[in-house]
Amino acid sequence: MTSFSSLMGNQILLPIIQADSPTQGVAIAKAMREAGLTLVEVVLRTESSLATLSAIKTEFPDLIVGAGTVTNADILKQALAAGADFIITPAVSEKLLEHLSTCGVPVLPGVSNTGEILLAREFGYQELKLFPAALSGGAKFLAAISSIFQDIKFCPTGGVTAENKADYLSLSNVFAVGGTWVVKKEWLADDNWQAITDACIAGNK
Repeated sequence: MTSFSSLMGNQILLPIIQADSPTQGVAIAKAMREAGLTLVEVVLRTESSLATLSAIKTEFPDLIVGAGTVTNADILKQALAAGADFIITPAVSEKLLEHLSTCGVPVLPGVSNTGEILLAREFGYQELKLFPAALSGGAKFLAAISSIFQDIKFCPTGGVTAENKADYLSLSNVFAVGGTWVVKKEWLADDNWQAITDACIAGNK
């Protein structure tokens, strides 16, 4: 199975798309693509999320598009049917990890403490999402556990900003950061797609 980090290549920003409609989602994805990004995450938090994921895949077949906020087998099945290239979860359980182990695409399981890290590792995962990162101890937590879980790499999301992303990326056990700061609500309201492109360029440095 391809690792999640190898899907990202040299990309260190995991950009998150939460759109009100497929049309808006495609516009956001286009702005991210114009920033040179090749991988995006569509979070399944709105009624149009699955349709948005499919629309982005149709519009930009070369873009690697995954589904976030996957919490059970039904949502996993729907995400894969919509064309998700990878799966990201906000949390883990034994039941969910069992379903993920046979889903056929790269997975980035979400964890928030040492017990969940150990559970995910027991299922063979060595790349995890720390979520919500800021409320789970942030960069200091990741630094503290680096000697305990030496084989685990993280992509922290939740509370990661343009101002603190360097704190995370400076750590040897962090391979990328995820965040919504590259898509501000006021930019969407103003159709300011260039602002998203510029933020993604800056965020991926």
